[in-house]
Amino acid sequence: MKHIISAIVENQPGVLARIVGLISGRGYNIHSLNVAPTQDLATSHLTMVVPGDARVLEQVLKQLNKLIDVIKVVDLTEENFLDRELILVKAACTDKNRAALIDLATLFHAEIVRVQNKSLTLQMVGNTEKTVNFLELLRSHGILDIARTGVIAVAKSQE
Repeated sequence: MKHIISAIVENQPGVLARIVGLISGRGYNIHSLNVAPTQDLATSHLTMVVPGDARVLEQVLKQLNKLIDVIKVVDLTEENFLDRELILVKAACTDKNRAALIDLATLFHAEIVRVQNKSLTLQMVGNTEKTVNFLELLRSHGILDIARTGVIAVAKSQE
């Protein structure tokens, strides 16, 4: 299972290195990682996806909470949350599949950001399920290159 962990951390040099070192040093993998300053420039919002069972999650949360630079840690996996990921994907494009690629882009509200003789570059933003489905359907056309931001997520407000 993949766990989405959200943390507010001090926006200081070395904080990210300590967090990544702590997790990887325990033998745990980070599937995706995204960090950016919050509205308070002294802090950053960190979102990471960590694969593993409940024991792995428990250990990661405990270790993160021990770091002085970590202000707050939340496991969003069991919460009601919003997640998004941006993907840029270059797909092989021929006269035969061009219309199908354009239809797929339209269906997923993807933007065609570059057209070349033998490829289309598409930009799509969506939740994890949507991005996975989009990429799965693109595979049959041939994916030439891909870049992903990784997941960002926030808890839905109860208000």
